[in-house]
Amino acid sequence: MKFRKTQFAGLFIIELDLFQDDRGIFYRIYCEDEFNEINHSKRIVQINYSQTKKKGTVRGLHFQYAPKMEIKMIKCIKGAVFDVAVDLRKDSPTFLQWYGEELSPENMKVIYIPQGLAHGFQTLEKNSELLYLHTEFYSPEYEGGIRYDDPKINIEWPLKAKNVSDRDRSFRLIDNNFKGITV
Repeated sequence: MKFRKTQFAGLFIIELDLFQDDRGIFYRIYCEDEFNEINHSKRIVQINYSQTKKKGTVRGLHFQYAPKMEIKMIKCIKGAVFDVAVDLRKDSPTFLQWYGEELSPENMKVIYIPQGLAHGFQTLEKNSELLYLHTEFYSPEYEGGIRYDDPKINIEWPLKAKNVSDRDRSFRLIDNNFKGITV
């Protein structure tokens, strides 16, 4: 595995090493020893899968408040997505900025999203599938979200946003009173 730093503290793009022969392919998504290189010490407690049928669908932007903040690692296993993280950490130099990366089975990338960042994605192909590794259990009482089309964030989605859930549309826009979250 290769850990590529981004301009966001703690946000990495992980490039996986692929082993391939006439039988097929093999790669590791997680190895505790290798993740120690980036000071990852929280254990993985939940692995989720999602499948999104329609191209252009936007899901997110989701996060969890303390004490249930989580680190997420996301890998696209079918199709392609534009994966986005938004920095909500109040003292971060990249506060309210977004980072996007295309994920697909072909490019072998995993995005590592630290605590305090919201996550969402847009499907670039129909029937796209994602695998998520989480360091915290899903806790609805601690969940939060920001709107995918919030003008303060101004995410440049590659396609026109479609099929946004009522829940994701209902998140409030960020106003001047939003001071961020403490990690």
